[in-house]
Amino acid sequence: MSAAARSPQELHDTIAGGIGESPLRPDGTLKVRGEFAYSSDLWHEDMLWGATLRSPHPHARIVRLDVSRALAQPGVHAVLTHEDVPGENVYGLKFQDTPALAEGLVRYQGEPVAILAADHPEIARQALKEIVVEYDVLEPITDPERAAHDDTLPKLHPGGNLVRHQRIVKGDPAATADVVVSGVYEIGMQDQAFLGPESGLAVPAEDGGVDLYLATQWLHVDQRQTAKALGLPLEKVRLTLSGVGGAFGGREDLSMQIHSCMLALRTGRPVKMVYNRLESFFGHVHRHPAKMYYEHGATRDGKLVYVRAKLYFDGGAYASKTPVVVGNGTTLSVGPYDVPNAHIEGWGVYTNNPTCGAMRGLGAVQPTYAYESQMDKLAAALGMDPAELRIRNALSEGSTVVTGQVVDFPAPVAELVQRVRDLPLPPSRSGDVDIRELPGGASNTTHGEGVVRGVGYGVTIKNISYAEGLDDYSTARVRLEVIGGEAVAMVHTAAAEVGQGLVTLQQQIARTELGVTRVSVHPADTSVGDAGSSSASRQTYVTGGAVRNACRAVADTVYSRLGLAAEGMSLTGGKVVAADGEVVADLAELLGDTAIEETREFHHRPTYPLDPETGQGDAHVQYGFSAHRAVVDVDLDLGLVKVVQLDCAQDVGKAMNPDAVVAQIQGGSAQGLGLAVMEEILVEGGKVRNPSFTDYLIPTILDMPPMRVEVLERPDPHAPYGVRGVGEPPTISATPAIANAIRAATGLELPRVPIRPEHITGVRDDHVAFRRAGMAR
Repeated sequence: MSAAARSPQELHDTIAGGIGESPLRPDGTLKVRGEFAYSSDLWHEDMLWGATLRSPHPHARIVRLDVSRALAQPGVHAVLTHEDVPGENVYGLKFQDTPALAEGLVRYQGEPVAILAADHPEIARQALKEIVVEYDVLEPITDPERAAHDDTLPKLHPGGNLVRHQRIVKGDPAATADVVVSGVYEIGMQDQAFLGPESGLAVPAEDGGVDLYLATQWLHVDQRQTAKALGLPLEKVRLTLSGVGGAFGGREDLSMQIHSCMLALRTGRPVKMVYNRLESFFGHVHRHPAKMYYEHGATRDGKLVYVRAKLYFDGGAYASKTPVVVGNGTTLSVGPYDVPNAHIEGWGVYTNNPTCGAMRGLGAVQPTYAYESQMDKLAAALGMDPAELRIRNALSEGSTVVTGQVVDFPAPVAELVQRVRDLPLPPSRSGDVDIRELPGGASNTTHGEGVVRGVGYGVTIKNISYAEGLDDYSTARVRLEVIGGEAVAMVHTAAAEVGQGLVTLQQQIARTELGVTRVSVHPADTSVGDAGSSSASRQTYVTGGAVRNACRAVADTVYSRLGLAAEGMSLTGGKVVAADGEVVADLAELLGDTAIEETREFHHRPTYPLDPETGQGDAHVQYGFSAHRAVVDVDLDLGLVKVVQLDCAQDVGKAMNPDAVVAQIQGGSAQGLGLAVMEEILVEGGKVRNPSFTDYLIPTILDMPPMRVEVLERPDPHAPYGVRGVGEPPTISATPAIANAIRAATGLELPRVPIRPEHITGVRDDHVAFRRAGMAR
């Protein structure tokens, strides 16, 4: 077929690097070579170095604070406390409850108390030791369940210790069933473990404002909170995104933003702040630990009748995203299953533990682990295959979820489970197995004795984008002009590229919509409208929609210049093409020395707040679904686990960039594996025991097993291009799949993740362990 006879959509599909292609990432080669500039690489020849003094106590009154000795140190230019905050000494994402610098009270270990700027980072670190702080140490509140109900405890905040309580009631909350299973489940505190530490450079400006270059997930919310603390109008606090070395939710809350700007404005010089790894563990939020009580009732043939649950989320010292975690956790609490009756209650509370906030799978990771554990327990009670039980109860298009919302888009949950169930299993271990393939085998701890294999499933539902009535939107500015005789597009948004490939995606959309091959992406900053956060699996949906809308507005202006209606017209191959394939004009010739620039927003369809008593309401824009099947080998004597295979099936609506989709699923699965068997911030009495990558373990390439990834494309008619958020679901369903596989291998209850060796061995025969270890030596 000749180009002239092809349809506009077919012409769009031929554009190299457009939608559905997997073009080279513009930042990919630099990152692989180690040449990419991250925010920690920022430099200014006249800059000072900032540092933060943090509380060693999780709960204490500040009795005395004296900075005079530190200020007198050579090379120190400023030492600031809460008294020096120019504006309001409080900020927060949902509630304004977090002080920029502690004022009279510290509520968690690591809370910022004072900041300083010096000529050299080592001078700054040493000067921190000269700040005198006297504390009246108080008993910390560390039990979230007690904090939710015990009114005799001290109030950590004026309103008490409860951040949010949400009830969900569907059908008959007192329904009964033939078969009932129950359990109590716990999930530990997981860290985002991004490799690039919190960092940025604040530069004072001639207009009395400040320019801040930093790694973040949401430029405009940082701008609003920082400007408020600095007492400056928004236009005088300008933020530009620098290279981000991972995020996963941990950069939604402020870290060094206010502090670096305060120091820059006080000294009149640029100030750079970079956290070391130890400080990073205290300088950002973590995943909420949770304790969950569940009861499932079903008919004898395996149909769910009811779910009852109580969920307690430990929010730590400040609210951060705890209100959202409670909302997501309760509305997603029964999973991707058709449940006619439910009574759910969720509590998010303040404690003196580290502050918890956004992390990949926000609010869904915790209940998914619990309800998927319950599904396996129910399958055992029914004598039914675990995959079959899930298929029998799977949501589908037209189903009603626990909040009463109707699923009015494809929901191929049963197919996802079938897909992973039917994938080939790894071969059974033979007598001549390579010991390196066994649990702990790389250390020669076993030759296969005491090693058993298990298979487990995990399925999840995750809301996409923000919810409960929030007007969630993004803004894009697109410019089309001629450079070097060729039509070139420039896309400008404030959306944060945090490693997920958003820069590439914006180029792909512009190439497809405008029919050009050359597309540049302007650095993300606050000079363009808000794009919201790079979280909640939302950027492809909302920023992708905004870029599409702006591109189409540019195209409409092109057509209007020709006096043509937009209907049936398209831009492709640098040409203006009519519906019948006739080339109407050359785009570069039409533009000449002029440029076309349009700015547009994209707002998804509205959502609504939950009823405060029943939790009913259309709270969510869209749901994402994924399923995992895990195969594990477990050494029963030593409690060591090796994940042999981890397969995933996920519906993505439309694979905008197929290679990036698979990479997101693989990366998310790795984080889910980490939570299942190794990742936990250990907190005792409010104090973190393992704030380092020496003691906080994350999966390496040696821990990741082979993965088969099945990508389904069932377009959502309400979404731009039919897309469905990709990044979060695989993190969520991987954890319970691995946990269920370990249960299948061991026959143990294992009600908590991460699953440690001692959970498997219990009160083990130490003689056996020592003997086995001795044989290995």
